[in-house]
Order: sequence, then C-alpha cells, then structure tokens
Amino acid sequence: MENTATEGGIWGDDGAVSTSLGVAGAPPAVRAGTPGWRDPRLWIGIAIVAVSVVGGVRLVGGADDSVSVWAVSEDVGAGTTLDPDQLVARRVRFGEAADAERYLPTDEALPAALYLTRGVGAGELLPVGALGSATQTGVVQAPIGVAAEAVPPSITVGSRVDVYVSDDTEARRPAVLLLADVVVTAAPGRTDELGGGGDRQLVLGVPEDETEALARLIAASAAGTLTVVGRS
Repeated sequence: MENTATEGGIWGDDGAVSTSLGVAGAPPAVRAGTPGWRDPRLWIGIAIVAVSVVGGVRLVGGADDSVSVWAVSEDVGAGTTLDPDQLVARRVRFGEAADAERYLPTDEALPAALYLTRGVGAGELLPVGALGSATQTGVVQAPIGVAAEAVPPSITVGSRVDVYVSDDTEARRPAVLLLADVVVTAAPGRTDELGGGGDRQLVLGVPEDETEALARLIAASAAGTLTVVGRS
C-alpha cells in the first residue's frame, strides 16, 4: 500500500486521511484543575460567605429585639382623654427591658381611660406615667356652650384655645380675655345635633386654682357671651 504525505495528514491508497499525531510545535492540551485548599481564592470566598451569614444573623436578631409600642399622632395637652384614633404603632429597640415597660405595648389591651395627666407631643411615645385620672392633673373639666359662629370649626380634642367674654352685645366695650391657652378635652359637636339649640359644645381643661375665671366662664356660657379663639 502506497501512502502519500500531505500537510496535516497522510493519504492512504484507499483515500482515507490519517491525522498526524506528531506534528511539531502543537501545544499539549491542559485541563482546568480544581482549586486546592491552599488556593487563596478559596479562602476569600469562604470569608465572604461567613461575613454574610454573621451579618444576616445579627440583622435578624436585632429585629427580634424591637417591640411595638403606642405613640401619639398629634400634640395633646394635659387633661385630654385620648381617642384610640390618635394612637399609632411604633417599633422601637430599647437598651433595657425596664425602658420598654415605661410605654404602652400594642399587643396588650388599652386602658379603659386614656386620660393624660401631662401633655404629649406629636410622634412621642405614650408613657404609662402620663396616664391617670382627672384628680391627678390639677385640672377640672368645664363644659361650655358657645355659639357656632363664635368658635372655629377646626377646634377639636387637644386644641389649645383662648376664651374671651363680652357682656356687651352691642360691642361698645371690648371683650375680655378670660382664659388663656387652655386645652379642649372633649368636643362632642353642635348641641342641635344633640337635641339642643345649635351652640357648639366644648369641654375645657381649666386649672383648678382658676376659681374666679371658672365661675365667670360658667356664667358667660349660660349667657351666651363666650368666644373661643384657636391657638396655632
């Protein structure tokens, strides 16, 4: 059998090509090996995974440390009975368990009376110590009736107001400031809605040492000579 050499192979008599395995200069095949335990890339990868796991554990553990407590959504003054609608839940992480006990948790029933013995600002957590009874505040609850046109419609529970009285219906004498910066502790609505004559009914938290002003307030309410001015 006669063979003929060609570039890249050998032609046989039968026309088949036999590839030359001994071509000079051909690079040997190299297989990718698995990195050994001494490979620094392996240890870097392990370190990254470990840091991620530890960070995730700390994040989850920290979230578990937070508790949900009640905060107030708006400024409310002393002598105010909070409405549950004025409360919002806040998640807080306290450094000590004793600190968390100072506030009302959201997972427990609210007290029957949410009467504030001191003012609480908007966004402030609601302290257990701020709740009590009217006898603890030094404030008495004074109900008044005011002509609908003599009180701003925006006045509601928690509003701070000034109260003026005028005994002169013809406005020959100026109205006199009777009470300054007192809180509205209840605002049930117009008395015509309650079966009355159409006045706006309010309950004011009046300092109990303001005995003279309280007496004049009651008399002026009966006479219909009160004007309520809201404070911004």
